[in-house]
Amino acid sequence: MPSEPDVIIIGAGTSGLSAAKELDKLELSYQVIEGSHRIGGRAYSEEIAPGIWFDLGCSYLHQADNNPFVAIADKLGVVVGKDHGDIFTDARIRLYHNGTALGSDDREACYAYRTECFAAVRAATDRGDDVAIADLVDLDNPYALPFMNMMAELNAADIDETSCADFASVLEGPDFPVLNGYGNLVAAWGGDVPVALNTRAERIDWSGNGVAVATNRGTLRARTALCTVSTGILAANDIDFVPGLPDWKLQAILGVPTGTENKICLHFDQDVFGPQGRGFHTTWNDQGVSAGFEASVMGQNTAIVFTGGRHGIWLEKQGQLAGREYAVDRVAEVFGSDIRAHVSRAIVTAWNTEPWTRGSYSCALPGQARQRGKLARALDERLFFAGEATTVGDHACCHGAYNSGIRAAREIKAALA
Repeated sequence: MPSEPDVIIIGAGTSGLSAAKELDKLELSYQVIEGSHRIGGRAYSEEIAPGIWFDLGCSYLHQADNNPFVAIADKLGVVVGKDHGDIFTDARIRLYHNGTALGSDDREACYAYRTECFAAVRAATDRGDDVAIADLVDLDNPYALPFMNMMAELNAADIDETSCADFASVLEGPDFPVLNGYGNLVAAWGGDVPVALNTRAERIDWSGNGVAVATNRGTLRARTALCTVSTGILAANDIDFVPGLPDWKLQAILGVPTGTENKICLHFDQDVFGPQGRGFHTTWNDQGVSAGFEASVMGQNTAIVFTGGRHGIWLEKQGQLAGREYAVDRVAEVFGSDIRAHVSRAIVTAWNTEPWTRGSYSCALPGQARQRGKLARALDERLFFAGEATTVGDHACCHGAYNSGIRAAREIKAALA
């Protein structure tokens, strides 16, 4: 590695790794630095039981028709649930109110309300009105609670803080689960990229010719720098920029914050779901509590409960035990209290306070969807940006980060040429 490479890549998440691989193809030199002890960023798997993996971050190959990780998984021999791509479709989701499955009429009414909400979002976006989703839907509808909870889980933000245009831009497609972890897939794919771990970027000086990146292990110099950290890290000023970022870039960072979606994985010592219980379940009660959870999708004895937005942040602050109890209660609402005796282990995520991301993934505030394009814009052809927050349509997705890294690498090639 030359002492002053063409590019210093800050962050070894998916976007940083894909940028490095693309720079190799473009015959540019680089150095990747990562503040944490591992690669992958928000793609991270932990073993909750022997041979059973839980994805603390991204867990589905979304938009699988156009997701590059489908082909990568095939090449690496990673098992993907291609026959489970319809798990989040209305026909496959089970609905429960106060522990009782909805009848056909109530189920139809629930989905009619959801369809009405989505149509209102689409109509407003088509008119050019980038407003909060909360301004477009009937919040007094009896099915508003599960809708609001679902949206908080999807967007990592509540509907009063979610841009309708940002949500409407999301591309559709099947969702493939990864048997042994999306995080493990990313780690295997990116394992050949040389990365300096435990190397935290503290200051990026782009004031002169080239850039200087001060880290906890010394200062690195290069012709350009590629910053792939989350908007949560940028908004918290965890990295000092010299000179400071221009106002339009700061406004873009604040307009597309990193929201919070947490997950609680429960492992059971036996199959408590049965063959008909596998899939995705939405439950809510008259006490105002709602949640969505997946049950043993790939035939493993696990349930993963989702919580996002303000409730996700609040529950995270209550601690690990509170998160576990919340998840067990939600699963028990559907499958009965007997499941409580069979919980063998739980893992509770805490993305809001995760120091290397300060959140889960990005969600544009009302009126701010246009800021994603500004997040992606380079400064002075020396300081470049990538990450899922810089993309449109595949934002909040691992493959969106992947695509952004390739885009940034090609921009750097053009600038240096």
